Amino acid sequence: MVAGLPAAGAAMTGGPADEMPTSTTFELPGYRVERTLGLSWGLIVRSVGLTKGLTGTVRSLKAGEVKEFTEVVDRARHTALERLIDHARQLGGNAVLGVRFDSSDLGNGLAEIVAYGTAATVRSA
Repeated sequence: MVAGLPAAGAAMTGGPADEMPTSTTFELPGYRVERTLGLSWGLIVRSVGLTKGLTGTVRSLKAGEVKEFTEVVDRARHTALERLIDHARQLGGNAVLGVRFDSSDLGNGLAEIVAYGTAATVRSA
């Protein structure tokens, strides 16, 4: 929850999104966009780690989900979203619009996860 702004009405909820209204669209139900502040992002480069890497590699030989890798990527996305929200605050925002995630393989077992969007100031409609 942001001071003076309830999290209710935010399109994305749970985890860091409860701290600040975020949306994959450029609107927030129940809010009025006063000003956009520009590009905001959160970035993390993550390694799977030896234990999860070995276990995950063995499990990847079978068909189906590899939970060890799923857990690592999920945690990385949450961290990237937290950093996106922190960056939006640094820009003076109290919301993030047009939130997107992207990832890339950097090689050597490293993956880059980035969350990005438009920092904005909003107020209840």
